[in-house]
Amino acid sequence: MGRKVTLATCSLDQWALDFDGNLLRILHSIKLAKSRGAKYRLGPELDICGYGCADHFHESDTQLHCFEVLQKLLESPETQDIICDVGMPVMHHNVRYNCRVLFLNKKILLIRPKVVMAQSGNYREMRWFSPWKERRVDEYFLPRMIQQVTGQVTVPFGDCVLSTNDTCIGTEMCEELWNSHSPHISMSLDGIEIFTNSSASHHALRKADDRINLLKSATIKCGGIYLYSNQRGCDGDRLYYDGCPMVAINGEVVAQGAQFSLDDVEVVTATLDLEDVRSYRGAMHHTSQDSEPYHRVRVDFALSSHDDIIIPTHEPITCHHYSAEEEISLGPACWLWDYLRRSGQGGFLLPLSGGVDSSSTACIVYSMCVLVCRAVQDGDQQVLKDVRRIVGDESYYPQEPNELCAHIFTTCYMASENSSEETRNRAKDLAAQIGSYHLNINIDAAVTGILGIFSLVTKSSPRFTVNGGSRRENLALQNLQARVRMVLAYLFAQLSLWSRGRPGGLLVLGSANVDESLTGYFTKYDCSSADINPIGGISKTDLKSFLQYCVGRFQLSALSGILAAPPTAELEPLKDGQVAQTDEADMGITYSELSVIGRLRKIYKCGPYSMFCKLIHLWRDVLSVAEVGQKVKHFFRMYSVNRHKMTTVTPSYHAESYSPDDNRFDLRPFLYNASWSWQFRSIDREISGISASKPEQEAAS
Repeated sequence: MGRKVTLATCSLDQWALDFDGNLLRILHSIKLAKSRGAKYRLGPELDICGYGCADHFHESDTQLHCFEVLQKLLESPETQDIICDVGMPVMHHNVRYNCRVLFLNKKILLIRPKVVMAQSGNYREMRWFSPWKERRVDEYFLPRMIQQVTGQVTVPFGDCVLSTNDTCIGTEMCEELWNSHSPHISMSLDGIEIFTNSSASHHALRKADDRINLLKSATIKCGGIYLYSNQRGCDGDRLYYDGCPMVAINGEVVAQGAQFSLDDVEVVTATLDLEDVRSYRGAMHHTSQDSEPYHRVRVDFALSSHDDIIIPTHEPITCHHYSAEEEISLGPACWLWDYLRRSGQGGFLLPLSGGVDSSSTACIVYSMCVLVCRAVQDGDQQVLKDVRRIVGDESYYPQEPNELCAHIFTTCYMASENSSEETRNRAKDLAAQIGSYHLNINIDAAVTGILGIFSLVTKSSPRFTVNGGSRRENLALQNLQARVRMVLAYLFAQLSLWSRGRPGGLLVLGSANVDESLTGYFTKYDCSSADINPIGGISKTDLKSFLQYCVGRFQLSALSGILAAPPTAELEPLKDGQVAQTDEADMGITYSELSVIGRLRKIYKCGPYSMFCKLIHLWRDVLSVAEVGQKVKHFFRMYSVNRHKMTTVTPSYHAESYSPDDNRFDLRPFLYNASWSWQFRSIDREISGISASKPEQEAAS
C-alpha cells in the first residue's frame, strides 16, 4: 500500500573538532539505521564538527574540514539509498549559518539553516551564527570538491521542506522546538507530516521531563510524526549532552533511547503509519494556513514500500524518567568517563575529607566504574579498549566496580592537627567500600615549614582566634592548610602512579558544591581548585539526597555516618578533641536557604530588594521581616566580596540552573561595591514601614 515508513534517529558522542572520530560515528549510525530498514537517518546538531567548537567556528579551517567530511559521506556506499541528515556550519554570502545538510545517493537535496538561535544560559550561538529568515529560500553555490561528487553547481538553501513520493518532511533544530513560535506549527498547517529535530541539549537536573512534554505537545496539537536526535557526552566543555533520542506520533512517544550511556553510537528506529497522521488530522478538522506555503524540494524517493502491510508499527510506550538522585549518579559519571578517556590520563585523584561533598564526588566515580563494568560485560568493545589504555594493560578485563576503582581512583585523607579521628575513619571506611587506592597524608610538617619561613622573615607568628589571634591571623592559618592540600594533591596526582610503577598521571577532582561557589565559601587555590569538578553545579540539599540513594543503590553503609555529621572544613583547632567549626555557622546561612537564594538570584533575576520582597513571604513562618533583611544583606555582602573566586573556579559539571560559573553560564562582574548602599537602604525602608504598620494593624484588630 505504501504508507508505512521506517525512520531512524540517533545519539552520537561527538567531540568538537574530532573530524576523524565524528565521521566514523556518523557512518556507523547510518549503517545501523539501514540495517533496520530505515529510509531516513537523523543526527544531532552540528554532528560533523561537534557542537562545542565555540570560537573555532570563526576559523575557516572548521568549515573546510566539515566539507571534506561531507565529501567522504557523499562518496561512502553506506549512505546510498537512505536520506541522510547531518549538521555543519555553512557560509552563505559571507554569513555563517548553523545548518542541516540533507542528501541522498550522492546528491544534496537541501541545506536548511537554523531560524531561531539559542542565546541564553549556556548558549551563545549568535556569537558564531546568524539566524535565517523564515520561508526564505536561496540558491547555494557548492564548493568545487562537492560539485565533483554530486555533479551539482547549486542547491536549495533556506527554510524549505522535502517532498518525497509518499510524504513531506520538515526540519527543526534544537531551540526551535522550545520557541513560542515553533516551525512545526506552521509546517503542520501546510501539510508536512514528519518533523525532525537535531539537538545539542545539555543535561540539567529535572530537565528531561520538559523535553519529553514538548515532543508530546508538538504532535498532540498538530498531529504528525516527530523525530528527535540529541548529542551525547562531553563535547569538550562543562556540559554533558544526555542523548535520549525519541520518536513520537500524535502525542504519544513510541520509541526512546537511553538518556545516560557510555555507548558512542545509539540508533533508535520506529515504523509508523502515515495514515494514522492523516486520520488524526482529519478528525481535528486540520485547516491549511493563510500564510505563504513552504517551498517544497521534490525528491524522487519513497520512504515506504508497496508490500508494507505485513510490517508491524510501533505502539506507544511509557517514557522512562529518572529521579534527581539517579540523574546525579549517572550524568556526572558519564561526563567523567568521557573526560578521563579523552584526556590521556590514568585515573582520578580526590582529596577525601569524609564530608558530604568529597564523598559525593567519590560515589560518582564509583558509579562511573559501575557503568564501565556493565558496558564491558554487555560487549562494548570501545569501552574495553579505553579501559585498557587508561590502566596501561592490554589484557585487562574489569570484573567488578571495586576492582576497577582500585586501578583508576586514588583517594587521600589529608590530616592536620585540626582533623578529627571521626572524619579520618569516615573517609577510610568509604574508600574501603568503593575500593579506591587510599592514602593517609599528614600535612602538619608542610604547614609548620611554611609558617617557619614566614616567621623567619617577619619575626611574627600568627595565631588562631582561640589562642588569642585576630580574625586576619585565624583566616590566614585556615587558608594555609587548604592551599597546602592543593599543592600536595597535584604532587600525588603527578607522581603516585610513578611511585607504584605505573604509567601516566591522575586528574585531580574538586568537590565544592554550587552553594559554596555561590557564596565563595572556599579558599581560592585550595583543594577545591582541581582539574574538573563533577559536583560544582549541584546543591548541598541534592547531594545529601544523592548519598542517601547511594546507601541503598550501592550498599555503601559508610555514607550513613557521613550524612549524620555536620558539614565542617576542620581548619580551626579542635575543642576537647571534637570539631568546633561548622560550615553553616561560618557562612551565617544554611545550605537550604542558599538554594532558595541562588534560584531567586539567577532564575528569577532578583537583586537585593526584589529578593527581600519575595523572601518575606516565602520565609514568613520561620523568620521575621528584619531577619529576612539581614539574611539577604549578608548573602549579597558575601557574594560580592567573594565573586572574584569564580574567575578561577574549577570547570564544573553543569547541573543546576543557578550555577554561578563565571563568564560561562553566569555573566556578572567580579568587582563590586560590597556595601550595596542604595539597595540595602531600600530594604531598610521596607522593614521600617512594615514594622510601623504592625502596631496599627494590631490595634485595629
